[in-house]
Amino acid sequence: MVETRHRPRVEGGREEEILDATVALVAELGYDRLTMDAVATAAKASKATLYRRWQTKADLVVDAVTRAKRCPMPEDVDTGSLRGDLISMSCGDGGFKEELPMSVMAGLLTALHRDADLQKAVQERFLAPRFALVNEVYARAVRRGEIAPGVDVELLATTLPAVIIHHAFILGVEPTDELILRVIDNVILPAARGSQAS
Repeated sequence: MVETRHRPRVEGGREEEILDATVALVAELGYDRLTMDAVATAAKASKATLYRRWQTKADLVVDAVTRAKRCPMPEDVDTGSLRGDLISMSCGDGGFKEELPMSVMAGLLTALHRDADLQKAVQERFLAPRFALVNEVYARAVRRGEIAPGVDVELLATTLPAVIIHHAFILGVEPTDELILRVIDNVILPAARGSQAS
């Protein structure tokens, strides 16, 4: 049986300050250029404090992007419609318009392709809770009859973030309410109704 090693917490509000500093540096520098020295300097903490709590840079970064207050989760608000839920989730707190979480994802993208441990940790601790929230939005839409039989709901659920991320990171187009609504109204809802071109 593998023994779980419990890492000591940093006292008081210092841990939150360190996590927030880490998130800001990932957004500014990217994962590859981030160092424990830089985090220690930005958070006015010692490297020893960081290493007592986080064994590696990956440990610290994953903890920061999943727990820092500056990277909030979108709220699960049941508005009564798929369109309303998607707008609430995408345009509200923690949505695609939040500059910092989007910048953090940009800062992690290159490293995710090379670092299997980082990729696994980000998928399990950062992306999985968000995927679960999105999946529940679409499950409610199925129960309400808003999604036609035979529609690939799993693929549909990934379409909005895929289009927004493509615009943001490939085309350099900032996510706006207008862009999000265009994708929802012209892509997601017609596909949900099964009215896409055959």
